[in-house]
Amino acid sequence: MSKKVLAIYYTQSGQLEEIIDNLTFPLTEAGVSVEKVRVTPKVKYPFPWTGTEFFAVMPDCVQGIPTELEPFQLKESAYDLIILGYQAWFLSPSIPSNSILNHPSFAAVAKNTPVVTITGARNMWISAMERVKKSLKEKGANLVGNIALVDRHANPISFITIFHWMFRGKKDRYLNIFPKPGVSDEDISHTKVFGSTLKEYLDKGEWSGLQNDLLKQDAVRIKYNLMFIESKARKIFAVWAGIIVKKKKRTGWLVAFKYYLLIALFIAAPIILTVDAIFFKPFLSARIKKQKQYYSGVN
Repeated sequence: MSKKVLAIYYTQSGQLEEIIDNLTFPLTEAGVSVEKVRVTPKVKYPFPWTGTEFFAVMPDCVQGIPTELEPFQLKESAYDLIILGYQAWFLSPSIPSNSILNHPSFAAVAKNTPVVTITGARNMWISAMERVKKSLKEKGANLVGNIALVDRHANPISFITIFHWMFRGKKDRYLNIFPKPGVSDEDISHTKVFGSTLKEYLDKGEWSGLQNDLLKQDAVRIKYNLMFIESKARKIFAVWAGIIVKKKKRTGWLVAFKYYLLIALFIAAPIILTVDAIFFKPFLSARIKKQKQYYSGVN
């Protein structure tokens, strides 16, 4: 009897759909029944964004406030594996991704079911994944694997190129100087390798060891500087969101947050990283190694 796999996700630009298609290709080629469900919010998020629209979602996103989704039907009442595609907005699961996690239909099939998560991110996905982990645990799901595809270019470079893509809708080289934004075509294609590994474990029906095998195939790569910045920024984002979400008139506060973000990335972050590299990082190697191991895993 054919194994049944659900791949459920939201995509705005189409990148995550391309990732899901590549990941599931070895499964469908092998005759596995793969049901792909692309959810759609009732109030759609634009692509390309405008700056105002993009920053306006920050408070609800960080606060974990879901939005209503268009009705969708799942063909099965149970699956042998669920693949959950998500993206991070403002170091949190995107509002549509959070809405999937909180949807009754998803909760019904997730309980006691193996789940593999996959994201296509600029570069900071750890905080979002921690919240996804918590939500899956609350629903009784069995998280067995995680894949994090990122833009591998330097943080300031990817910041510039992602905004070019988000606000112009073109995944091309900004000014013919900068690299293409988002996850590279090579990394997206490489996702088929992970799909073949999922097929092996799906056949066995035994998932222990999956994440270790995925890590050997470069499914997750943790950079210390990004991990460090994210650990600081997520707390500050929570403070900003907590303040703004209570305001009836948010425009001025959102503009202030935008400029805080620019200052934090291009001025504050380099200074903080330099201080950390000199005074703290050399003495924390064991702690850093432990943190990397944790964030690379699924526990």
